[in-house]
Amino acid sequence: MPAAGSDIIRNWPKESQEAAKLVIDKYGEPDEATDSQLIWHRRGEWKRITASKAFFQHDFPAPHQDSVESFIDYRVPPDRFADLARFDGSIIAERTAGELSARCHDEEANRLALNLAHDIVTGARTVEQARDYYAKEFADYRRKKPTPYMEKLRFTPPSGGTADADVRLLSDEELEQAQQEGKQKQAEHA
Repeated sequence: MPAAGSDIIRNWPKESQEAAKLVIDKYGEPDEATDSQLIWHRRGEWKRITASKAFFQHDFPAPHQDSVESFIDYRVPPDRFADLARFDGSIIAERTAGELSARCHDEEANRLALNLAHDIVTGARTVEQARDYYAKEFADYRRKKPTPYMEKLRFTPPSGGTADADVRLLSDEELEQAQQEGKQKQAEHA
């Protein structure tokens, strides 16, 4: 029988162990587990949640470690990727997969980041406004004040249909020709 996630994380660094325990406490044992990662599918509002043994120092808006990532289906227009990167380095947009995720210490902070990422994509906030709001709500959470962007996703992510396979540039004929040229070149050098 494979080891439970709660057993696996005993060997993890304290920073990532604490974050993973929050997810286990809320959603139970993971659906998949390796020595370095735990994965839950379709829990709460998330397409997927991962807790990782690896953690990353993140100083925005205050120093903390990122090790829990929450995923949703979401199509980010290519012209908005740079804005999301400027907003928060722990927002990960996967164009081909059609996913958007946030990696932080807990799902509340991930929810805050994804809500603000949605605001940026839809034009409701600028990057600077989103960063300022993130800092305010992050501090309000510690003050035990209301934190509406941490409570729930403020939009309904699509369920699927967000993948972007991009546009084909090479025809079958061009690929075949390139392969033939490669074989000729290889034969010349043999």
